[in-house]
Amino acid sequence: MQPLKIALGTYGLTRPLKQGEVKLGRLALDFVEVEPITTNGMRPMVRELAFDVCEMAFTTYLCARAAGKPITAIPVFLTRNFHQWAAFTNVKSGIAAPKDLEGRMVGVNRGYTVTTGLWVRGILQHEYGVDLEKITWAPTDEEHVAEFKPPRNVDHRFLGRSAAELLRSGELGAAIGDIRTDSPDVRPLIPDARQAGFAYYRKTGVYPINHGVVVKNAVLEAEPWVATALVEAFAAAKAIYRERLGTGAAATAADKNALELAGVVGGDPFPFGVAANRKALETMLEFAVEQHLLPRKLAPEELFAPDTLALG
Repeated sequence: MQPLKIALGTYGLTRPLKQGEVKLGRLALDFVEVEPITTNGMRPMVRELAFDVCEMAFTTYLCARAAGKPITAIPVFLTRNFHQWAAFTNVKSGIAAPKDLEGRMVGVNRGYTVTTGLWVRGILQHEYGVDLEKITWAPTDEEHVAEFKPPRNVDHRFLGRSAAELLRSGELGAAIGDIRTDSPDVRPLIPDARQAGFAYYRKTGVYPINHGVVVKNAVLEAEPWVATALVEAFAAAKAIYRERLGTGAAATAADKNALELAGVVGGDPFPFGVAANRKALETMLEFAVEQHLLPRKLAPEELFAPDTLALG
C-alpha cells in the first residue's frame, strides 16, 4: 500500500512514532508537519479530507460525524486535561462566581465547538449550577466544521478578535478557553483550578479527553486492517514514552504534567480504548447534546472503527 499521509502534533506520546522508533510492519506512514495542528491540520481534514490520518479535537470529530463527514476515529487519545483552569474573568466585571455568568456575554477563544469550551461549559453547568442557556457565547473564530449550525445563544460579533484582548480591555467580562495574558485585571474564575480539576476526577471518575485520531473512511474501506495497526503503533509509541518517564527522564513541563496526571488517575496518564475511557466519552456525548453540538446522544461504540472496540 502507499504510505498514509498523517498529521500529528509532536508530543512525548507521538515522538517515538514520528521518529521511527516503532516497528510498523506493513503499515507505512508519511508524516506531514503542520503548525498549528488545530487550524492547519484538523480544519483541512474535516473540510477537505486533506490527510489519510489526522489528530483531531474530539468535539470537532463529533460535529464532523453529525455533518456526515467520511472519517472514523480510533480509540487513541493524544491529549487530555482538566479544564477548570480555562475560565477567566476581568476583576472589574463584577463576576465573582460561576453563577454570575448568567445574563452575561462570555467570550470563547476560537470556535464555540472547541473541546476545551465543551468541557468548561459542562463543568460550569453540572458542578456549579450554571444555566448555559442564560449566557450568550461569543466565539472569536469560525468553526472547523463549516456546516455546524450554532444554537441561538451564540453571537459572532467578535469573530477575528482576540479573546485575551477582549477580556483584558473589559469589553467582555469573562471568557473561556486557552487564553494567555499577564494582565493583572484577569483572573481565573475557579480558584485553585488544578486541584479543583483533580477533585472533579475523584468525584466523577471523568478524565477529560481533548484530542483523538481519525482516519478517512476510504482508507478503512480499502484496507480494514489499518485501524488496528494504527492503534497498535500508537500503543507501542506510548509504551516507549512511559518507559522513559519511568526512568525519571521528565525533561519538559509536559513530561512533568504527565507524571502528575499518572499519580492522580492511578497509572497510565494516556489510556487508550473504549472501555478505559467510557466515562469520559459518555460525559462528552452528554455535554455535546446539552450544548447543541449533536442532535442526539450517541453511544461510544458508534464513534470508532469496529475492529478497534476491544483494543486498549
